[in-house]
Amino acid sequence: MTVPHPTRPPLGRPDKLPEDHRHMIRRRWLTAVIIVLLVGIPAGYLVVSAGQSRDSGRDKERESSAAGLQTNRPSQMKRRVFEVPIPAGAWDVAYYETSNWKTSRLYVQFTTTATGLDTFLAESGTARTLLTPGRIAVGDRDADIAGWTFVEGMNWSGTTVRREEPRPTTDITVDLTDPAFPRVYAVSTTSP
Repeated sequence: MTVPHPTRPPLGRPDKLPEDHRHMIRRRWLTAVIIVLLVGIPAGYLVVSAGQSRDSGRDKERESSAAGLQTNRPSQMKRRVFEVPIPAGAWDVAYYETSNWKTSRLYVQFTTTATGLDTFLAESGTARTLLTPGRIAVGDRDADIAGWTFVEGMNWSGTTVRREEPRPTTDITVDLTDPAFPRVYAVSTTSP
């Protein structure tokens, strides 16, 4: 017979009763739920996030692979980056963006009112008085890329807004044949 050492505490806790079967199952069930939540929630988040990222990538790919003008307004971010403020209430809005390692261009066209034109020009950093009658500020290369044809017999006016680098330069051509509803063609060029 061995006698326990007087300084060693007895094994187990004498005041604790043995765990009953229902309590043990409940404890195991709670542990399993906690583990599932700790693993499942982050895994679910990753699946949803990956799906959103994939969809966003597809949207960007679709947009960048589009050839020619898209009948839509460019995003607010693009309008800010390229400094092309499209006035509220403008219609027949279309845009196209090109980008390479050297330059990025945003081509925008829209029809607006006389007041909308003045607002657009002011927010672009120019004014109606700075439009040169008969001038087509958009170059032939840019017109070809956007699919624009500036035909004879229209009342064209144009200007170029030059800003300090790295801000964009914007070529603006306006069809004032119907002065109440001018048609604006703008090409904003920036170097990344």
